Amino acid sequence: MAISMSTNPLARRIAGVIHAPQPWRWLLFVLVAVVCYLALAPVPPKDVDLRWDKLNHASAFTALTLAGCLGFPGSRRLVLRVLLGLLALGGLIEIVQYFVPGRSCEWFDLLADAAGIAIGLGLALIARAWARRGAPPPGR
Repeated sequence: MAISMSTNPLARRIAGVIHAPQPWRWLLFVLVAVVCYLALAPVPPKDVDLRWDKLNHASAFTALTLAGCLGFPGSRRLVLRVLLGLLALGGLIEIVQYFVPGRSCEWFDLLADAAGIAIGLGLALIARAWARRGAPPPGR
């Protein structure tokens, strides 16, 4: 006998977390600060390096996009603004890195950022769909 996700307490809790935008917005704020520090520090900490610069970029922007999409649910227009804002952040980071000693401006990094944004959007869509099947948003 299969257990429905709507009767599964864990699924309901996870759905509640996914449907709560405020914590995701705070996480996005923190992640933007951390990513900007790591991207603009002349010598970033080696403990957070994934051993391939493009993977660093893609994973950072995957996390940013997931937090952004879950933090600002709503119309497609709002999600599009989040996505374009994150892509603009990636471009701005590359421009500023040109002026930071020890850093370089590489437009392939922006491509890696865009790949991370696409992955993050996909994960956010999956999380939203899973949460819709798990439980209604809190307060409904």
